[in-house]
Amino acid sequence: MDLVELTDAELDENGPERTCIVTRVKGSPDQMIRFVAAPDGTVTPDLKRRLPGRGVWVTATAKAVAEAVKKGSFARGLRAKVTVSPALAEEVEALLERDALQYLSIVNKTGLVVTGFAKVEKLVAGDAKIAGMVHAVDAGDDGVRKMGQVLSRRYGEAAAAVPRAILFVSSQMDLALGRANVIHAALRTGPAAEAFFSRTRRLSLYRGAAEPGLAVDVEDKQGVGSESDPAVNDVANGLGPGIRNE
Repeated sequence: MDLVELTDAELDENGPERTCIVTRVKGSPDQMIRFVAAPDGTVTPDLKRRLPGRGVWVTATAKAVAEAVKKGSFARGLRAKVTVSPALAEEVEALLERDALQYLSIVNKTGLVVTGFAKVEKLVAGDAKIAGMVHAVDAGDDGVRKMGQVLSRRYGEAAAAVPRAILFVSSQMDLALGRANVIHAALRTGPAAEAFFSRTRRLSLYRGAAEPGLAVDVEDKQGVGSESDPAVNDVANGLGPGIRNE
């Protein structure tokens, strides 16, 4: 299958679906990453889908991008002699991570971010509408568990649908928010916050998460089948930097 070239119809970039050059599975552009050949022939990810020229699409997972590199799918799809970085999958992940952190900074500038354990706990337990929560990868297990309990007390079973991103180390969150020692953050509802969590979902799925609806899997932080925090049992997604692929 990897030796078959995609037809012009399959490469059409104007319709509602795209075809992955690795799996040949059709899907929404939101489920894929577009790549183009730069003027020097280097294969370049086009995350915003704005770069000119012939583009090819790959399912938005590190595994699929790595497979495209291994099988030489870019040269066939682009129908050109191209240069492909052996570390393209890792480079795309870094771009997705940077994009998400930049949006966290944007959310902060709109005044929608609350940090600090006590302040976050108060906000989540209150009446304010919450877009989601962010915990540092290096946060203490107990702190993450307690935040999950607060979320469960307020929302009940619906707490499982509230995004909880555990994708960045505290130093990355510090830099994005311009604050020191950020471990827990809550984001009030707003367009910028929704855009941020859209990016965390994309990053999480790229790293190998199984479920696109939520930002993270907090199993490692709170234990499997926790009776004290039922919301945790339903949350499925990425495990942060260095995530293992399923």
